[in-house]
Amino acid sequence: MFWKKKSLHYQLNNQMPLNTPLKEMSFTVYDTETTGFAIGSRDRLIEIGAVQVEGLEVTDRTYHTYVNPNRDIPREITNLTGIRQEMVKKAPHALDAIEDLFAFIEENESCGWVGHYLAFDELVLKKELQRWKYTFEEPISIDTLDMIGYLNPSWDMRDLSHYARQFGSKMFERHTALGDALTTAHLFVELLSHMNGRGKETLGGLMEAIRSDNGKTAPFH
Repeated sequence: MFWKKKSLHYQLNNQMPLNTPLKEMSFTVYDTETTGFAIGSRDRLIEIGAVQVEGLEVTDRTYHTYVNPNRDIPREITNLTGIRQEMVKKAPHALDAIEDLFAFIEENESCGWVGHYLAFDELVLKKELQRWKYTFEEPISIDTLDMIGYLNPSWDMRDLSHYARQFGSKMFERHTALGDALTTAHLFVELLSHMNGRGKETLGGLMEAIRSDNGKTAPFH
């Protein structure tokens, strides 16, 4: 179960055997935009974007919504993301937006979710849900930074566009939730190909690789 509250139940296909080939799995790649980085206090969610990866390919199935943060969007965030106050005024609040994201995950029978510096996006969801007194059980979680750390132990913690260029994957509009989700999804597929070349062809092989201690933390989103 995703949710720990009776009124909201979402099933996630997260009981996959570790010997499941990655080519038989489905992942939701998602990204968030916020009013800033102080997620535990004043800053709030303003956009969610997601795209489905299935059979080692990026699909055309996407999810996108703006989110009403119930606060002003700082000018520097508008300059960075292009998101203006009037764009979120009539948008759903965080709980409804996250509920719709989880419905998208369920509908696509996802085995887990993927992100670039995923810890930040997970924290955003957790903090928003805490405001409504909800929580969730963390699914299979894959960070592209961990995959890069395994493939290239000398990596130096660059942002998403740097690694998309480095691995020759497609890039979409930066600092928009759907654009970054699409960029991350294409990078993820490229990284899976490199993992396959290292003999990491199953869920267990992938999880073993990315959980190995590479001694890095990731400050970039």
